[in-house]
Amino acid sequence: MAIPRTRPDGLPAILSYGFRPFFLFGAIYGGLTVLAWVPMLTGALETSSLFTPVDWHAHEMLFGFLPAIITGFLLTAIPNWTGRLPVQGYPLLALVLLWAAGRFAVYFSADIGWLAAMAIDCAFLLAVAAAAGIEIVAGRNWRNLKVLAPVLVLFLANVLFHMEAQAWGITDLGRRLALSAALVLIMIIGGRIIPSFTRNWLARENPGRLPIPFGRFDGVAIVVSALALGLWTFAPDGAAAGLLLVAAGALNVARLARWAGERAWRDGLVVVLHVAYAFVPLGLIVSGLAALFPLAVPAVAGIHVFGIGAIGAMTLAVMTRSTLGHTGRELKADRATCLIYVAIVLSTVLRFIAAFWPEQTPILHVSATLWIAAFFGFALRYGPMVLRPRLKPRQPNPRPA
Repeated sequence: MAIPRTRPDGLPAILSYGFRPFFLFGAIYGGLTVLAWVPMLTGALETSSLFTPVDWHAHEMLFGFLPAIITGFLLTAIPNWTGRLPVQGYPLLALVLLWAAGRFAVYFSADIGWLAAMAIDCAFLLAVAAAAGIEIVAGRNWRNLKVLAPVLVLFLANVLFHMEAQAWGITDLGRRLALSAALVLIMIIGGRIIPSFTRNWLARENPGRLPIPFGRFDGVAIVVSALALGLWTFAPDGAAAGLLLVAAGALNVARLARWAGERAWRDGLVVVLHVAYAFVPLGLIVSGLAALFPLAVPAVAGIHVFGIGAIGAMTLAVMTRSTLGHTGRELKADRATCLIYVAIVLSTVLRFIAAFWPEQTPILHVSATLWIAAFFGFALRYGPMVLRPRLKPRQPNPRPA
């Protein structure tokens, strides 16, 4: 249906839609977090956080950068699902400020105390789930309530992360639970948008075999994957987790093959979605092999295929396409956008290699630099778009009398 779009009087364009502030600030923060992580790794930079440098890096990637992008996506998609106006203006500003408060609270947790830092930091995801839930229920869009489950699991993972760090000084369980929630969300949303966008492009540009719509097979793949990730979260070692992860990976390979991505290779905005999703089964298989053969495959290899590849590449794929579409621009990946995609894919490959040769720190540094380039590149290329009002459609030239 045609949905009316209004912008609050006197407020800037950036507060007219959720993707605008959260994609921009999330991308900048994603780049800054890795930029800060490199000197932290060498001891050249210290924080006022109670977290160790490794935990701070993991936390801000999983609970700082990632929730910003998820929020931008949900607040943009939900109006299309419900037919209601988007969250905008002062309510949107309040969410942005709450997210920013969480970043400062974590960074200065040694000064304000771990309990206060946890309360401020964790409040954001709870507020996002509440805002999204209210809109979905008000729009009677019951079938999309399922997308709130991964968001609430991510909230619980954040609480667990803080409590683990305070009680035991390790945060493995919270990290794995957060990764699992993010991956399940990618499987749910990706299974909706990837075949849909691919079908639209193929029907117009390359008639022939089309993606297979969501069906029972997709549901089985998601359930098996969620079970595998759940077992990996709480019991990551051993044959049971390893075999189930590999099986889940195989199901997602088959799922991806059903979406006819190889037929849309000429469209950068479409093919990057398939490439990004390919890191989901790859990460599942690598993590499964790490559980089965821990001496041969380091667990960190699978974790970074998930974190940089599946999450990093998918967020950029969604951010670029959504920004172009919702600011009234042509859905086409220009050269700068393609370079962003190449940078994040290369970053994933190099970080995967670095997991097997941890002593080769230059590989790690190049991977980090490519991540930074990808997200700062998004901010530079797409920042002006989100800061300005949506482009007005061009009016056809009147015919001469």
